[in-house]
Amino acid sequence: MPPDTICKTVRQYNKAPVSQEDMKKLLEIAKDYKQVKNYVYARFGGIGGLSKIYPGYTAQNEMTESGLRSELGLPSVYFYLAVFDALGDIRGQWGKTKNQILDLVNKNEMLLEEEKHYLRFLLKVNNAFEAVLHQEEICLPKAMGLTYGKLAAQVNTEKLHRYLCRQVRKYHRKLQTEKEDGFSISERAYRYGDHGIYISIKEKRKIVFLLLTDNNQYKCQLRIRLHPEEGKVEIQVPVYVAARNHEDYIQVVGVAIGMSAMLTTDQGQVYGEHLGEFQTRYADWVKSQTKTYNQNREDNPGRKKYYGKKKRLTEQMHSYINHELNRFLQTEKPRIVYMAGLPGRQTGGRNRKINHYVGLWQKGYITKRLSLKCQEQSVKLTEVFGKNISRECSCCGESGHRKDGIFICDACGWQAEEKTNTARNALRRGEGKRAEILKE
Repeated sequence: MPPDTICKTVRQYNKAPVSQEDMKKLLEIAKDYKQVKNYVYARFGGIGGLSKIYPGYTAQNEMTESGLRSELGLPSVYFYLAVFDALGDIRGQWGKTKNQILDLVNKNEMLLEEEKHYLRFLLKVNNAFEAVLHQEEICLPKAMGLTYGKLAAQVNTEKLHRYLCRQVRKYHRKLQTEKEDGFSISERAYRYGDHGIYISIKEKRKIVFLLLTDNNQYKCQLRIRLHPEEGKVEIQVPVYVAARNHEDYIQVVGVAIGMSAMLTTDQGQVYGEHLGEFQTRYADWVKSQTKTYNQNREDNPGRKKYYGKKKRLTEQMHSYINHELNRFLQTEKPRIVYMAGLPGRQTGGRNRKINHYVGLWQKGYITKRLSLKCQEQSVKLTEVFGKNISRECSCCGESGHRKDGIFICDACGWQAEEKTNTARNALRRGEGKRAEILKE
């Protein structure tokens, strides 16, 4: 995908309710799709499958020989999509495992810097990582082999290999899914026509027709999501669109993200000032529903209403977030946005109520949507080093303290709204300038 192209998800919906008979046929595909994915997870999700998941053709051949497709009677267009979907999930799971171990390595004070460097190399180079887990000799191409030799000469490789294997056994988990609500579908298994879409099913030469709410037609791999209780089908379509360029987007802006006020700029402008109200309403409702459910688990009729209300509250909050992010870009017209790095998820704390609100904070969604919208508008978004950024004075660079939402510098006496001070520091760190140049 070109760097100036953005992938967005477009959704299509059925216009008339899907009959029970047709929905049953689609659910059969979804059930078999899940079974294939779980088989791949179990067979290739562990250490033994590492050599077979890149690029995945070995796993594909083994799955063909397994006879599972014939046993299920699943058409090849669905079977192999399920296989490669599962392989992609396994690769992602290994990426998470490596990142988790890398974080542990960086924080381990018992390891020397040379040992940390060696372990980082193993985690980065797939061939070396795989050889260690299989307790085999590490053989790398010439240039990379020389680098490995220099690193290995400085450390006790046997000890570090045992350490790496222990961490993998401890943190890596095989995947498994219980979802039977959807499947992927290639161009060979569908066609648009008659204001709807025809979808192939397990029966030979049989199709299911869905009347759609729009007449758009696409030629790509689709994702089908099923909602049998409501008789609805959602079709997710990846669409590639060109990023927009704006000649008047010339500003350089520093921003800070918060819970009460979503976005504060280095000039003190606030966007999403009512986010705290949405967050509080959502968090209080979740807390009350959890308490009610725990007190009445045996006689509770189900969670359908709960998930429906939760979805509505989440959608309201997300709609507000997107509206305010659009307003930010249209008003500020930034060329570059410097954002203060957010802390990771914290465990424990003194106040359980605060922990509850922080746990439901939509910071992940906000940063994800801000990143996507910046890409769409050709705005460069850069995350700056966030350590102590809220405690540092944006005028003199010395440490200060916060009181009632106001930052006060103990050295120069500078006072400002704490998020504004953080945003000014984000701008300063992003541009690599000294603190004094921002002093008014």
